[in-house]
Amino acid sequence: MIRRLLHPGNAPAARPRAARGQGELLRAEILDAAERLLVETGNEDAVSIRAIAERVGVSPPSIYLHFPDKETLLFAVCEREFEVFDEYLEAAAKGIDDPVEAIVAKGEAYVRFGIERPEPYRIMFMGRATTEDRHRESIEQSGLGAFGHLVASVQRAIDAGRLRADLDPTESAIFLWTGMHGITSLLISLSSFPWGERDALVHRLCALQLRALEEEHR
Repeated sequence: MIRRLLHPGNAPAARPRAARGQGELLRAEILDAAERLLVETGNEDAVSIRAIAERVGVSPPSIYLHFPDKETLLFAVCEREFEVFDEYLEAAAKGIDDPVEAIVAKGEAYVRFGIERPEPYRIMFMGRATTEDRHRESIEQSGLGAFGHLVASVQRAIDAGRLRADLDPTESAIFLWTGMHGITSLLISLSSFPWGERDALVHRLCALQLRALEEEHR
């Protein structure tokens, strides 16, 4: 699933029209088409209802039967993206026994996800204020799974004695998240800035954040 979504060019250029009465199937096809267009164009504004309808093979009014406007449609895509995001981070840490190294792997994967899927990332974490207000509950609920896994990762590191015993795991997870979001949003927004070797930069940032939480640096 992750490979399919991260490499949309492997997907067919168009999807067949859903049969009459298969509303849920058509809704899924609409979401698939919108997701691919979003990744292919890298531009939320370029993903129009007409373009989505053409990709699916239906008329624009058919889209509105399932989504009242483009904003709602893109946030439905956003909910899917959070699932992919969570899987992506968990896969990056799979098989890593050291709990701190697992957190580093997740942090590096977080940045890679944002760089590889910048427009979905913008909708997930950098949306316009008015849009966020309309869909705040959807955003919060969709992101809880990934954030909960980060909290659990921090708790494992605390339990293993790798991070300070006095830490609050939720607060520490927020601390780590803000650092990863900061560098990701800057890399997306200021891609022409001379960042140097990106992977090394991100690794050092992860390491510096974790040093602030480690036992010997209390």
